[in-house]
Amino acid sequence: MTTSTVAGRRPLIAANWKMNLDHLQAIAFVQKLAWSLKDAKLDYGTVEVAIFPPFTDLRSVQTLIAADKLPLRFGAQDVSAHESGAYTGEIAASFLKALDCEYVIIGHSERRTLHDESDEEIATKVAAAIGHGLIPVLCVGETAEDLEKHGPSAVPVAQLKAALAAVKPGADIVVAYEPVWAIGSGQAATPAQAEQVAAQLRVTLSELLGADSAAATRILYGGSVKASNIAGFMREPNVDGALVGGASLDLTEFSSIVQFQKHVGT
Repeated sequence: MTTSTVAGRRPLIAANWKMNLDHLQAIAFVQKLAWSLKDAKLDYGTVEVAIFPPFTDLRSVQTLIAADKLPLRFGAQDVSAHESGAYTGEIAASFLKALDCEYVIIGHSERRTLHDESDEEIATKVAAAIGHGLIPVLCVGETAEDLEKHGPSAVPVAQLKAALAAVKPGADIVVAYEPVWAIGSGQAATPAQAEQVAAQLRVTLSELLGADSAAATRILYGGSVKASNIAGFMREPNVDGALVGGASLDLTEFSSIVQFQKHVGT
């Protein structure tokens, strides 16, 4: 049993597929994942598994999960800050909710850098998601330059404060600490590094939303997560799961990550 489970926070293992897998590939992957975890006799009461496919896959994933009553959750990789209107290419939170999405990733470093998303825009997206009953998976993290200049937690904490400035205590959110220098590099942070930042993020959550909300909020680690290193992260008291990128596209690898409790021990 992990520390997070003891603390009442059910671990969350989330698969961010990014721009990979079309809707047919998504159907095949989700079916195989569900079969694999069923064969492994996974206890979903002790770990939550969520898939974040591209927008074009969401309807297919929704239909499959509902029809086969699969114990998997799913969400979107982004959301518009706007309710509706002349915003070509944007996807409103209400649209995602109508597809039974439970989660939406907001503020991923690739959105911050490749799409120039500001802290203010991310805060607006968080508000839009919460306003429509979606759970934001809010990504925060520092670059190698940030780390050298400001230290390990200054930038993630500042990003968290900006994103949650208008969020009220009791809001259901997930925070994902993703050091930019680790994403896709093959070189993950150490469990101690992840715990140091996660602990400071929880302190900040307490300051912003109160002790109860901070204690209930799950904090994930993301950045070169693999089956070979997930156990180390999950032993840390303030790490409640993982946001998995590249490894989530490998069925065997991701299935093994989901079954981290076999490696963590009691």
